[in-house]
Amino acid sequence: MPHKTFFWFFFPSGLAMILFIGLPIFSSFFQSLHIEPEQILIEVESCDPFGCETEVQVDQEASAKAKAENPLGRFNGFGTYKDRNHLAIAEINAAWKSTTNISEFIKQVLNLPFYKSLLFTLTFCFSVTPCVIVLGFFVALSVNVLAKSVKGMVIFGTILPMIVTPLIGSLVLFWMIDSQGILGATIQIIFDDPNLSLKSSKSLTWITLIIYGIWHNTPFAFVVFYAGLQTVPQDPMEAALIDGATRTQRVRHIVLPHLYPVATFIALICLMDNFRVFEPIIGFSAEGVAQSLSWMIYKDLRNETQMLFGSAGATSMLTILGVGILLTPVLIRTWKEFRTER
Repeated sequence: MPHKTFFWFFFPSGLAMILFIGLPIFSSFFQSLHIEPEQILIEVESCDPFGCETEVQVDQEASAKAKAENPLGRFNGFGTYKDRNHLAIAEINAAWKSTTNISEFIKQVLNLPFYKSLLFTLTFCFSVTPCVIVLGFFVALSVNVLAKSVKGMVIFGTILPMIVTPLIGSLVLFWMIDSQGILGATIQIIFDDPNLSLKSSKSLTWITLIIYGIWHNTPFAFVVFYAGLQTVPQDPMEAALIDGATRTQRVRHIVLPHLYPVATFIALICLMDNFRVFEPIIGFSAEGVAQSLSWMIYKDLRNETQMLFGSAGATSMLTILGVGILLTPVLIRTWKEFRTER
């Protein structure tokens, strides 16, 4: 069998992809087509020495029985995707008919839960990713020319933000910018305003989250770029130096073209990672002014009355679709370059 070796080489990876990627995605999609069984309500009369009152409560036993009989819930098709908490088709049509100008229409659309979360997710993603790539590259260039005696210590200090878990890192920065923290108190002293707080403004909170995202993700770009710099061929660098090329010219014409595939890889990873921003929002307690698509999934699964698996599944599928759309241009360009090289 001519392809037997390839089959046994690919089989473990293919099986793992099906079990740990394909099946969870299919499960989320299948769940998104259903909505949870409605909870059964009953009227309960409670009496005390001052009289009796009737209140509505959830019949836990009857609701549990109904859920056991139909664990997936009622089939809803793509209704969940079109409801107000997701694509909001009806609400967008109503806004289009009721508004007189495009700015008012956009304002109403961005007040809908899904589009509000999508706006923050995209803002975070496209603000953090370019900054991470640029800063990571320049940090790698700077560290690469350091003396060996100090290089190890500087590298450790540079990658420290990546070692710290996102939740812990965001909590530390959150405490620092609090009015009782060192940054918050310093800002109050500088502007002579004891009531000034970085957490009091939506814009300032977004900026703080973006700065944290850059701080946490730059070490990853630095590590990959630094490893790539070790593979830059020295013959062209020495020839350019003999010809009188400046460092800027050597970086522009030799280093950058060599590291272009590395930069593409970093962009792909950062786009995927930043698109699922979640921990900083929890760490900064910024749910009131900054919600992401991942946070919407968390909210559905932490619902006070009932876990909304169908809604969480729909948001998950829309998030996967968004990641695919973001990565498509990069993947197409990479594929074209691969075909050209062949």
